[in-house]
Amino acid sequence: MSPGLFLRLSLLLFCRDVFRHELPGVQAASAPSADKTLIWGPGLEASIVLPARFFYIQAVDSSGKNLTASPGEKTFEVKIVSPVEQFTRIWIQVLDRQDGSFLVRYRMYATYTELHVHVLLKNKHVAKSPFILKGPVYHEGCDCPQPSGSVWEAHMHCPPSFPQIERDLSLYSSVDPDRNAQEIPQRFGQRQSLCHYTVKDNKVYVKTFGEHVGFRIFMDAILLSLTRKVQLPDTEFFVNLGDWPLEKRKPSEKIHPIFSWCGSNNTRDIVMPTYDLTESVLETMGRVSLDMMSVQANTGPAWPEKNATAFWRGRDSRQERLELVKLSRAHPDLIDAAFTNFFFFKHDESLYGPLVKHVSFFDFFKYKYQINIDGTVAAYRLPYLLAGDSVVMKQDSGYYEHFYNELRPWEHYIPIRADLGDLLEKIQWARDHDEEAKKIAFAGQQFARNHLMGDKIFCYYYKLYEEYAKLQVTEPKVREGMELVPQPTDDLFPCSCHRTREKDEL
Repeated sequence: MSPGLFLRLSLLLFCRDVFRHELPGVQAASAPSADKTLIWGPGLEASIVLPARFFYIQAVDSSGKNLTASPGEKTFEVKIVSPVEQFTRIWIQVLDRQDGSFLVRYRMYATYTELHVHVLLKNKHVAKSPFILKGPVYHEGCDCPQPSGSVWEAHMHCPPSFPQIERDLSLYSSVDPDRNAQEIPQRFGQRQSLCHYTVKDNKVYVKTFGEHVGFRIFMDAILLSLTRKVQLPDTEFFVNLGDWPLEKRKPSEKIHPIFSWCGSNNTRDIVMPTYDLTESVLETMGRVSLDMMSVQANTGPAWPEKNATAFWRGRDSRQERLELVKLSRAHPDLIDAAFTNFFFFKHDESLYGPLVKHVSFFDFFKYKYQINIDGTVAAYRLPYLLAGDSVVMKQDSGYYEHFYNELRPWEHYIPIRADLGDLLEKIQWARDHDEEAKKIAFAGQQFARNHLMGDKIFCYYYKLYEEYAKLQVTEPKVREGMELVPQPTDDLFPCSCHRTREKDEL
């Protein structure tokens, strides 16, 4: 053997042993087992209809141990076919979550009598693949509501209650649609932008008040999507289309029920999931690029490789954001914060500029610490920040979204004072307690995965309308000036509804 060949072989053997035996800081990759790997999720149940269906794959090795690092983006192949259709109009994505698990999502553009979901590892079926979804399997555009709300909730595995809904509705012993129809427009309709909705016989009717009513598209869309899936109770309610919650009266006074995307400690509005989160659910694998699923596949480098700096980008919609940029300039080793747009404090642009270019949201997760600071109201990016692989430093705030009630400081996020007075101290704490910070980041991520995915958002909306409808003491009506919000039509792939009334039980 020539000296050169001997040297090359020795080097190859050395490299092999480096990966066979763990060196300090290097984890040997395990190979997933087709038999032991786990697969589960709502996307494997025909009765669950979502804009984008999804399920999970947890890679498990032959010894039964879960993999905690990615075995490779292309490890698993997923095919979804209908045995009675030559072509299936289904878009599939396998998202590598980089932690040994994968999120598979697929969007159907037609309804099928049956679907077979094949999950393959090196051409071998994984777990109980193929999974057979007995049809019909309805796509998002199919107008075929489940007649029984309780059956639909059971199929969706909805939680029995939501703390925020119980808290909001506890202020009302009853709701009078006739009184509200007269008083709410008089009180708010001139200066605010409102939608007055009636859902009657599972059809949606609306009348708008105010100048800026473009955001009604989000409410129209979620109501139409819900009524395609389940029979909603007859309800009549008002939706605030602005940022700020409206009902400022005390509970002891005559308060009016107003549905809003954001609540506050000083108001009594009934809170719904934000329009941003709602749109991301409806348009997943559609016209949005940022949603609760895509974030999970774009969480940046592994924790040890992340930049140990607190990161923030945004516009100048609050005084504390100016203070944050000032802190960043004084302590660039701890904070990287800058404005991408000036609007509210344009006269201060010379002090807090120059503007920086927009950063892809997924690039935020190159940093260990994410600062969440209010804008005009609550910062609606919090669900996506939690879903990443960084720890969130959340400003104490009087504003809240529909899920804040279930978040716990020091468990799901690191709290910082409203005036940011302890921000530097909290960043230093996180640096000095890296393992604890990593655990908080993981807990926040698990919260987002368990509570803020599309199925839970649909459950929240349904439960809110269901519980609100129970409070009504007069019959909801299609009022003068209301117009029907029509369901979108699909001439290319029309849907035939095969449902028959099921008993209100399982």
